[in-house]
Amino acid sequence: MTAEALSGLASLRAPTSEDIDALARDAFERLPASFRRLTDGLVIQVADFPDSETLNEMGAESEFDLLGLFRGRGLAQRGTVAETGELPNMIWLYRRPLLDYWCEGEDSLGAVVTHVLIHEIGHHFGLSDEDMEAIERSAG
Repeated sequence: MTAEALSGLASLRAPTSEDIDALARDAFERLPASFRRLTDGLVIQVADFPDSETLNEMGAESEFDLLGLFRGRGLAQRGTVAETGELPNMIWLYRRPLLDYWCEGEDSLGAVVTHVLIHEIGHHFGLSDEDMEAIERSAG
């Protein structure tokens, strides 16, 4: 590796939560408008890791096991009127596990964030992991 290439590497930094948020917002904006309208009120949050309660609830063996998580009631489970005190549906993207997954693979960070975001939006629509895997297989 040349000295110039090493110099470029020396100034690199890990993507921040704000960087991941910007990638997620960009991916969301590229979704069809009709699709985005169905996610009205959905909140997207970025955290470094899931909290211990979430890790226990999901049966995770490591804090790196979850890349993202949908919290709330999917559209299929919601009534036409929100229940009193009901929190908005939320998608959590976990920065450090996303970065770890990205470093081990060949996809761009944007592609990884987009994939996880769309997967979690699928849960907002009430789709199971199995449903989404079948859709991905059929799409090639």
